[in-house]
Amino acid sequence: MAPPILKLDDIFLSFGGTPLLAGAALQVEPGDKICLVGRNGSGKSTLLKISAGLVEAQSGEVFRHPSSTVRYLEQAPDFAGFSTVQAYAEAGLGPGDDHYRVTYLLSHLGLTGEEDPKNLSGGEARRAALARVLAPEPDILLLDEPTNHLDLPTIEWLEGELQKSRSALVLISHDRRFLEKVSTATVWLDRGTSRRLDRGFAHFEAWRDQVLEAEELEQHKLGKAIEREEHWLRYGVTARRKRNMRRLGELQTMRSQYRGHKGPQGTVQATVSDAQESGKLVIEADKITKTFGGRPIVAPFSIRVHRGDCIGLVGPNGAGKTTLLKMLTGQLAPDSGTIKLGTNLEIATLDQKREDLNPDETLAHYLTDGRGENLLVNGEQRHVTGYMKEFLFQPEQARTPIRNLSGGERARLMLARIMSRPANLLILDEPTNDLDIETLDLLQEIVAGFPGTVILVSHDRDFLDRTVTSTIAPAVPDAPDGRWIEYAGGYSDMLAQRKGAVEERRKAEKAAERSKQQEAADSAETAKGKGKLSYKQKFALEHLPKEMAKAETEIAKREERMADPSLFTKDPTTFNRLAAEMEKLRDSLTKMEEEWLELEMLREELEG
Repeated sequence: MAPPILKLDDIFLSFGGTPLLAGAALQVEPGDKICLVGRNGSGKSTLLKISAGLVEAQSGEVFRHPSSTVRYLEQAPDFAGFSTVQAYAEAGLGPGDDHYRVTYLLSHLGLTGEEDPKNLSGGEARRAALARVLAPEPDILLLDEPTNHLDLPTIEWLEGELQKSRSALVLISHDRRFLEKVSTATVWLDRGTSRRLDRGFAHFEAWRDQVLEAEELEQHKLGKAIEREEHWLRYGVTARRKRNMRRLGELQTMRSQYRGHKGPQGTVQATVSDAQESGKLVIEADKITKTFGGRPIVAPFSIRVHRGDCIGLVGPNGAGKTTLLKMLTGQLAPDSGTIKLGTNLEIATLDQKREDLNPDETLAHYLTDGRGENLLVNGEQRHVTGYMKEFLFQPEQARTPIRNLSGGERARLMLARIMSRPANLLILDEPTNDLDIETLDLLQEIVAGFPGTVILVSHDRDFLDRTVTSTIAPAVPDAPDGRWIEYAGGYSDMLAQRKGAVEERRKAEKAAERSKQQEAADSAETAKGKGKLSYKQKFALEHLPKEMAKAETEIAKREERMADPSLFTKDPTTFNRLAAEMEKLRDSLTKMEEEWLELEMLREELEG
């Protein structure tokens, strides 16, 4: 076994009250791919910061190998002193590191490197930070929610990068599929302590349930043992009881252990408040379009959404998912086409930007709309602190300002609010951001069992597969052109249908090519028999040189543009598009040259 390059042992940290970490441990060896899991607020991010040396534990052992390099993904990057994203990312490199790797990473993360850090969105800042920590290929990578704000193609690319990386990895993520593909070991942080499973996340949930069942059984045995000792204490021989003070002390110790045992944190218990049933037809869109700055975001698109449908929207960042969602719900008018909304619609919305949250507002005021201590849930008056408990908030948090909440707690608070409102149409824009695994499970159950209609935008493949009945995705995944297609089923079903469609198209193209070749051969045989070229062959012989010259001109134009050494750095999307177009043109030119050569040889043979 290789010696550890990072070791945390018996870590204790408290901010007052119940300790956040009490005996937690983490050991990282070269090549480890560890996922750190646990409920929101269990201390995962804090343990990662202790590993990076950003937070100091109150007690315990922290060892980092002196020659090992460590990189930690910052939640809020500091861009002070950097004029461009490229400069910020390159500042993370060490002596001998490859500067080209920064350009490679930024292009795959959707950045050019020329962006001004002052103008970056939260998602762009996070992607810049990701490029900075990945570029040096350190010995240890500490990644806290690396997939936040990434689209599906980028998440899948990142999976491949981390799988082939030589860096040891400790990561926190809510994305089940991502964890399953990347991790080879799991550390579970629970009630201040840690447990390790030397298998990937795919095996975690079954193992966790076994641990909790065994713990419950131990508590049951301890309770029975206390009952037996109490019976002895009450009914045993008095003289013996007086002599055996040791046994009495052991009973007191058992009682203390039993009463002091803190079970696993509860799970969120909630359902969406019932609303009046909507009409059978919820949304009807007929050939709707939208263009921004000359770029088509939605080409003519039509869909009928019925009551009970659960529809997922997927696609790269910037493809227009949120725009299409706003058009379908009547928040944004189409440039052309029509949108008809059904009757009796009551809409509840979870916004990905959490724009509905006022940081100065208290939790109780937000949940009740400032109407006192009670709120109406499913027609029943509920006290706000009791309702908050269902979403794992403590009663004392009722007067806490929202600014003090973590990202996961803010997501839970917004869920609590929309669940209390009567709704028959749920609009969920990136609902899985910052949610822990258990709360994600609850959200999946709510969405899957919701009697109304759900439209959601998500990059979480597992969540999509478990909930949606159909998936809307760009017709061209790598270069969205405004065309959208609805596929039956979840994300995996969509991929399978796309793959089948591609295979069918290839088969059709091959069949057409074979038919064309056979037609040319038959035509040649006919011409030989007649001793002259057919009209079609003469036409091709005359016009093919012009088409070939045109193709050569187009190729030359693209070669000239691609010769610019700064094009790939400044605009990798255009560079890749030009390369793809040039490849198609060259294939076409080759086919025309071969056809022209065959016809020219046939003409010479007939005339000779």
